[in-house]
Amino acid sequence: MLRFGQTCAAIAARAGKIEKIALLAEYFRSLDDANLSAAVRFFTGNPFAARDDRSLGIGWRTIVAAARNAWGFDEAQLGANYREHGDLGAALGPFVRAAMDLALFSETLTPASLYALFEEIANARGKAAGVERILRACADATEATYVIKIMTGDLRIGLREGLVADAVAAAFERDAHEVRRAVMAAGDIGAVTIAAREGNLGDLRVAYGSPIGFMLASPIIYGSDYRDLRTGTWLAEEKFDGIRAHAHKAGKSVKLFSRTLNDVTQSYPEVAAALGAVPGNFMLDGEIVAKRGESVLPFRYLQARLQRKTVEPELLKEVPVSYFVFDMLASGDDFLIDEPLVVRRERLAETIVASGHLEIARFTRLSKTPAPEELHELFDTARGRGHEGIMLKRSESLYHPGRRGKWWLKLKRELSTLDVVVVAVEWGHGKRAKVLSDYTFAVRGKDGVLRTIGKAYSGLTDAEIAELTPWFLAHKRGRRGHAITVEPKIVLEVAFDIIQPSDLHESGFALRFPRIVRIRDDKPAAEIDSIDRVEEIYRAMLAREGLPA
Repeated sequence: MLRFGQTCAAIAARAGKIEKIALLAEYFRSLDDANLSAAVRFFTGNPFAARDDRSLGIGWRTIVAAARNAWGFDEAQLGANYREHGDLGAALGPFVRAAMDLALFSETLTPASLYALFEEIANARGKAAGVERILRACADATEATYVIKIMTGDLRIGLREGLVADAVAAAFERDAHEVRRAVMAAGDIGAVTIAAREGNLGDLRVAYGSPIGFMLASPIIYGSDYRDLRTGTWLAEEKFDGIRAHAHKAGKSVKLFSRTLNDVTQSYPEVAAALGAVPGNFMLDGEIVAKRGESVLPFRYLQARLQRKTVEPELLKEVPVSYFVFDMLASGDDFLIDEPLVVRRERLAETIVASGHLEIARFTRLSKTPAPEELHELFDTARGRGHEGIMLKRSESLYHPGRRGKWWLKLKRELSTLDVVVVAVEWGHGKRAKVLSDYTFAVRGKDGVLRTIGKAYSGLTDAEIAELTPWFLAHKRGRRGHAITVEPKIVLEVAFDIIQPSDLHESGFALRFPRIVRIRDDKPAAEIDSIDRVEEIYRAMLAREGLPA
């Protein structure tokens, strides 16, 4: 793993994709099959293949405790390292030098041997001994840093799986698109890399049960000029207010995967049963929505079903759900992501019949260069049926897992905005690891005391965040867990889609999808919105949904 770590460090120091790909390709060509398949998986930031259900199940405390036993270190210095780098690998890595001086390591790590150790840890009840064994085998700070990064799933060297696939293509002179497609179909970039080296990419088959990324939509503003719709032909669908999910059905096996690629099948047994009754093998994209009879229920009803290992009969009855299917990604051995949307919809209609908890999303073909009135009518109809708005999709669009572009657009209106004050901040992640970019904010309670209502980290520019960071550091009051409490003087305007009761925040409410609209330099903290305004917005939302306040 010494060369792996050195390659990671070299890649992290390069900004350009071409240089990163060249470094990876050179490293890949130097490895035998066992080390190659493991190393390629590691470069995606995962210890195992995507189709592998296993996980290391190692928490930070376990890693820190194992590192303390292996190397010994100063706790204050660990805290300082973490604040500087923002990840555990970079914080702990430098301490490995003490172990080198004492000659405590007795084995040499390679990608293949580390993969074997990861398998042992995944299958073991106790993790600590295996983690300590790995850390004692690390020979220098760079190796230790990146071994820990793999264990925490936090590699962060400017690589995505697509870029790793491009490097595989470059290393073995294969078509990059074919390699990427094979990775999505097979669910194991390690196996795909060996097939690329041997020229057997065409022999790979769809790996049902292995999650792939979700194609994402870009937002467009209600009432704008809709210039993105002036070219091509478009389909309009209702935008559901539920849980996006991919469904994989192979033989008698059915799996549901969330946007985070977690298996959520147990949370929605009625959906899994409905899919299991459909003949054939297939992979679908759709949305799980709370629905009672013909009435679509707001998202907050669905929250009771989230992450449930077991769903009691009472909850199944109280919060029934339906799976609205709007895309087909695979059918039998045919991987369909390179087919146009209209073709995928045809295959979907040939395969799925609506029944009980399984429905096919309706769509409307838009006229050429649709008028705003046409879009707004569809939007109002969707809202009247209980949905968020509408989706607009190019009829010829291919399916691009994990990508957000202008092939799919989402049209919805924000519920409202609130003027709030920042009361706590946290260090960011990735490229924002050295700035305070996560803001907890509050409204004024009935007693005049500030009450937290949400947290946001999107909406401001990098320049604005960089400018605010020293101000927050100069006006800090103390700490609350990972957060730094600050003087409540920075006022923000925050937009959101939904407001709902919640025990998470002191106000008793939470904002769904909060986004910072702007910094309100023109408004003092004394003039922020109050809990009365929050309750007013909430009551108005319930009235529009036809629900009692």
